[in-house]
Amino acid sequence: MTEEAKLFVGGLNFDTDEQALEDVFSKYGQIAEVRVIKDKDTMTSRGFGFITFENPDDAYDAMEAMNGQSLDGRQIRVDHGKKKSGGGGGYGGSRGGGGYGRGRGSGGYGSRQYETRGDGYYRGDGYSRGRGGGGYGGRSSYSQ
Repeated sequence: MTEEAKLFVGGLNFDTDEQALEDVFSKYGQIAEVRVIKDKDTMTSRGFGFITFENPDDAYDAMEAMNGQSLDGRQIRVDHGKKKSGGGGGYGGSRGGGGYGRGRGSGGYGSRQYETRGDGYYRGDGYSRGRGGGGYGGRSSYSQ
């Protein structure tokens, strides 16, 4: 399976479950996996999920046919489910980094905040719990 066979489905009714998604999308081809993303604390749907088809062509057909359609009373958005790179992060953050938090991408507390030029102080992306982040001191360099 490739990333091209994975679809993102957004705008889901909070009562829509994996079985309902599989029932609707299975007419476009063999499905390998269906996941409705749930809140870790409440275990309720977050209103989006992913469907992975065995064949990328079937995924494309399903995306073309189902994007903008109504499912369980809500208009859904269907798009490629590829992983996104970059992003930004957390409290006080913005796209591309900054702020302390659990945001995606590099960034986090102190993102390039202590950057200096030529006198050897800390440069780096700071502390981040986010996906793809460098962690504390991640991607740091010292200039002399």
